[in-house]
Amino acid sequence: MDEAELLEAGRLLFARGTRFVHAAQTVEGLLDATGIEIALAGRSNVGKSTLINALTGQVALARVAQAPGRTRQLNFFQVGEGRLSIVDMPGYGYAEAPKAVKRDWQGLMFRYLRGRPNLRRVLLLMDARIEDKPADHAVMGILDKAAVAFQIVLTKSDKMKPEALARKLDTIKAIARKHPAALNDVIVTSSETGAGIAELRATIAALVA
Repeated sequence: MDEAELLEAGRLLFARGTRFVHAAQTVEGLLDATGIEIALAGRSNVGKSTLINALTGQVALARVAQAPGRTRQLNFFQVGEGRLSIVDMPGYGYAEAPKAVKRDWQGLMFRYLRGRPNLRRVLLLMDARIEDKPADHAVMGILDKAAVAFQIVLTKSDKMKPEALARKLDTIKAIARKHPAALNDVIVTSSETGAGIAELRATIAALVA
């Protein structure tokens, strides 16, 4: 499909409605691996819930926590008839130390990443306004080790001036090139203005096709 067709496929995919279906706190509590799963990861307060709401066009589908870092489970959202599920992974808090991230993610998160045959991609969200942190690099290392393809998505781009955003994008692309599991294509989004949302839907639609 060409770009216009992918954009339309993305629009149609998420026009079918999305609903919350399951939350898992253990591997045993995971749903059966059916359909395609796309997981969202990122630091707490990076805007994962807001981005899910923007993607699905539903204002309150994913609850935006008042206290960042409270989610400690995998939340599954089924898109349309069930060919696709969006999985909201726990934010990795304000931890600056890679060891803290590895400690928090070495259980359920890593076992999910390694053992989920229908997990097609992880979207790693990073705040466009904030410098990359050791915790971000630790998660990238975990994704490399798990051999799960991931793509960086910049959020809150509307808070940046164009020149600063362009520099940030160059920096993030350079970081992605250092990780074997990372895709070089970085998607820039704003849930506030809608920038990049259609492109992100199209990217997801291409994985479902």
